[in-house]
Amino acid sequence: MKLPKTLLMACAMLLNAGACASELPPIAPVAHVDLPRFMGNWYVIATIPTRFEKNAYNAVEVYTLKPNGNVATSFHFREGSFDGEKKDIHSTGIVKPGSGNAVWGVQVFWPLQAQYVVAWLNDDYSQVIVARDARDYMWAMARTPTIAQADYDALLARVQALGYPLEKVRKVPQQAPR
Repeated sequence: MKLPKTLLMACAMLLNAGACASELPPIAPVAHVDLPRFMGNWYVIATIPTRFEKNAYNAVEVYTLKPNGNVATSFHFREGSFDGEKKDIHSTGIVKPGSGNAVWGVQVFWPLQAQYVVAWLNDDYSQVIVARDARDYMWAMARTPTIAQADYDALLARVQALGYPLEKVRKVPQQAPR
């Protein structure tokens, strides 16, 4: 199978992003993630977005544990407004052995896997920060579409402590389901 040159270049850039990103230390994952408890809906509260989600509204990541231990992921959002076109991105989270289930490789298409690190997780599994060593993308998510301002501020403080520039963070517009 012959791949287009632009796709090959994009793949190479993705693979190199982690190696060339910064002089910051690697993101430390949480000690353990109870995968069955982690499954379900996570509303994206704030993000340093990929190019696919720069104008996302009502962004929700849905995790489903597969029998083989991998995680089926579905990312749903509206493009550009609450009434915008519905978009869906599906991928597979491949849990890295020995990581306490806190480090995954997320595969949108074979053979590439993007790094996924559970960098912070609230004890009650109500809020999470997913990060990458490259500090290029980040997702702060909650089990509810909105959170208290104090919780939002605390999430941003944690994001900044991880080495992310706050000026790149986008608060994702969320509207309670109708």
